[in-house]
Amino acid sequence: MLYYVVKYLILVIAKIIFRVEVNGIEHIPKKGPCILCFSHRSLLDPPVLGVFMPRQLAFMAKEELFRIPVLGFLIRKLGSFPVKRGTGDLGAIKTAIRILNKGNALAMFPEGTRVKAGEDKKAKPGVALIATKAKVPVIPIGANGKYKLFRKLKINIGEPVILEEYYNQKLPMEKLQEISNHILKKIKMLMEVG
Repeated sequence: MLYYVVKYLILVIAKIIFRVEVNGIEHIPKKGPCILCFSHRSLLDPPVLGVFMPRQLAFMAKEELFRIPVLGFLIRKLGSFPVKRGTGDLGAIKTAIRILNKGNALAMFPEGTRVKAGEDKKAKPGVALIATKAKVPVIPIGANGKYKLFRKLKINIGEPVILEEYYNQKLPMEKLQEISNHILKKIKMLMEVG
């Protein structure tokens, strides 16, 4: 209930201050587990991109956010869970797989952190690891535009990336990295669609 109240409020605000256009919404399955994969460029990405998606999303978020009194309480209530960055957090990976095994949608940022303008970060292997272990499709999503008042922001949703050929395999880290890089490349292409 809280999720939908907050989603509606943010949606109304976002529609007023940003001219958001969403393309490719049909690529997001109406039900069943999936990973929605965004490139994280702004602090506004999780709330704005999240409210324009047709599914309730569980976000993997850096654990430091959960220590901020009101924010930590709120994001946990909205379905986010903490990840210790830079450690290969096994607990967060298990939580992500558990969420997907329940048939829910998970939101992930392939670089594992926010990417500032001009930076070019590589993807982390986590997206590929979780997708292949949970046997779920990854939907690449790219936002074209900046969060500026009354400017157009285009959210482009790509076709699902199905990794079925890698299910039930113990993949080396190099292969997981390669798959995650491939997904990030698709996201970057979607960010260029005007």
